[in-house]
Amino acid sequence: MALPGGGRAVGPERAGEVPHVLYVRFHPAPGEDVYQGLLTLLGELTPVVEALPPDAALADVRGALRYFGRDAAGLAEIVRVRALARYGVDCTVGVAANPLLARMAAHEAQEVQEAQARGAQESGDSGGGRSGRTAGAVRTVPGDPDAVAAFLARKPAIALPGVGPATARTLSTYGLDSAARIAAAPLATLQRILGAATARRVHAWARGIDPAPVTPNAPARAMGAEHRFRHDELDPVRRRRALLTLADGLGVRLRTSGQVAAAISLTVRYADRSTTTRTRTLTEPTAHTPALTAAAYALHDALGLQRARVRSVALRVEGLTDAGLASHQLTFDPADEKSRRLEAAADRARARFGVSAVRPAGFLDVA
Repeated sequence: MALPGGGRAVGPERAGEVPHVLYVRFHPAPGEDVYQGLLTLLGELTPVVEALPPDAALADVRGALRYFGRDAAGLAEIVRVRALARYGVDCTVGVAANPLLARMAAHEAQEVQEAQARGAQESGDSGGGRSGRTAGAVRTVPGDPDAVAAFLARKPAIALPGVGPATARTLSTYGLDSAARIAAAPLATLQRILGAATARRVHAWARGIDPAPVTPNAPARAMGAEHRFRHDELDPVRRRRALLTLADGLGVRLRTSGQVAAAISLTVRYADRSTTTRTRTLTEPTAHTPALTAAAYALHDALGLQRARVRSVALRVEGLTDAGLASHQLTFDPADEKSRRLEAAADRARARFGVSAVRPAGFLDVA
């Protein structure tokens, strides 16, 4: 049994663990400088903060409960007030006994906020929209097993972090379309469907078990951008246009700052607020827009989003270094040389006439 105020860690299989993990998602997605400030804000409550760029973080506040004389939900409210007061950034917070449940609780909190905001708009109450958003901003999952089971029972399979559209479709084919049904299924059955390693993870997630700790880290030097669609997007062509727009913008920012990126990551957020993130190491550190775009397309295509309703896509370039220290492998390809000359000319035009002076043919306006 956990000690009042946060004592010894309780194992994932043991009952009655006090909620002590916060999953904080900031919106709108902050810039790099603001994001660093928000991480520092969380560090004022606990040193155990795990950055999840570009717009989220995990915090283990177990050791802070007694010090502040509040439960984890109370600390979550402090985070919200300080983030809004200092940076003008709102956030939704999930509170639970492990990162998995905290992440799912935050997604549910955001769904409540959006539903309340829509209701306020439909009723014509401009003031109620703001108070409605505040009302659902923190969602707590109690630590006892019955409460966890009740929370998970109504969740679809894709709501489990780590279960993407392809895995969810495979599970649904066998009638395992909810967390409750996955939890009730024999592990051997899941292993035949998903393979041994994946089946063990998904089976544990469906029962609310997540042994992964909150790991303090410092976010790598990176920059990112996100495109939110006006409506849930089913068209892969428009998603690729959004990726082209994001990659072009990141390429310009990298070249302007004299940096190159060693890796690129794609985050896809779906209509049910679940997300999928994939990362690829680039062949060589680069700021060349066609190389960034090709990598983004490859990550997108590998997800196999056949009928997925996509709410937003985000690209993040990581492992930034000084462009002067990076090497470029000569290809002796006339097309590559021409592409780089055109890119340099476009950059000069942007520097003189503004960033909108030159855009890709498939550029997608910001939603």
